[in-house]
Amino acid sequence: MKLNKSFLIAGGLLGLIIIWFIVNNLGEGPPAIGKTQAEIQSEAQTRVPTVQVKSVSAQPHENILELYGQTESAREVTVKAQTSGLVTSVPASEGRIVKTGALVCRQDIDARAAMVDQARANLRSIENDVRGARILAEKGFQSETRVIGFEAQLDGAKASLKQAEIELDNVNIRAPFEGVWEEQLAQVGDYLSPGQPCGLIVDLSPLKVIVQLTEKQVGLVNSGETAIIKLATGETVEGKIDFIEAKSDTATRTFRTEILVPNDDYTLKAGVTATVQITAGKTMAQRIPANILTLDDDGTVGVRYVDSQDIVRFAKVDVIDETGNGAWVTGLPDQTRIITEGQDYVAVGQTVETDANYNAAAVQ
Repeated sequence: MKLNKSFLIAGGLLGLIIIWFIVNNLGEGPPAIGKTQAEIQSEAQTRVPTVQVKSVSAQPHENILELYGQTESAREVTVKAQTSGLVTSVPASEGRIVKTGALVCRQDIDARAAMVDQARANLRSIENDVRGARILAEKGFQSETRVIGFEAQLDGAKASLKQAEIELDNVNIRAPFEGVWEEQLAQVGDYLSPGQPCGLIVDLSPLKVIVQLTEKQVGLVNSGETAIIKLATGETVEGKIDFIEAKSDTATRTFRTEILVPNDDYTLKAGVTATVQITAGKTMAQRIPANILTLDDDGTVGVRYVDSQDIVRFAKVDVIDETGNGAWVTGLPDQTRIITEGQDYVAVGQTVETDANYNAAAVQ
């Protein structure tokens, strides 16, 4: 039987293809089986990561406490009436500075002036009686006991006049000290009884800045030391620590501390948020890049470093100062290799390799 020429050509081509596959796979053994996902993950976990470290040593540095508080007035007083009567005038203006003794409210005089006149007339009458009794006593017509009785009446008359004059002056309600007339509480036509308020006066010179010291901080700070205060209103001022509470607050376990700031021109205001820096001696600390500060699972601020076995560790730190060259911290071992790059890709307890020429992009 004669075969078709086209069948012969197709068979030849098929044979060539089979020979090519045999030659190319000769000696390669069985085909490789792809790795499972679990095997890939296991290899990644066993691979030792590389981090960049930097050796830092503890050295003496000023221990700067940064505290937060607010400004307060040195004192504020509600000025009150000492007698009864209608308010007839309010000379002080809210927001203005008033001097010590300045008139802030005036009440109606009523019959108080007449009472003063009566007391003066009574005093003059008794003074005449005393003079006459003394003349008669000198001539022997009056006993010394009688003279003493008139003199006692004279003392009583003087006291009555003084009391009437004080009551008359009580209608003038005055500022007890220099300060800002903050709030007018009584208006013309109001009737004030003794103890009712006329207005509020606030003393802002000096200004107080109130902060709270913790149990660890209170032993580092003394009265009379200087503090630098940055106010939320933009001013940076200097003050002196005037008072540190001897007994802590039972709820917060902190100690109230008062700092006095000169404010003669009354430009600084009360109730303003303040950031306070107090230099509390020197302590051993290390300077680290501020950007390596991190948080552990509990939200504690700290730094990852490697120990002598190249195992990653975590140390809680306190930042005592910040400069343009980094942050000064306490809490690290005196000699430490801190992780400067790659800390986000390693875990505490993990063994790592250290490389001074490490590139953070290599672990991403």
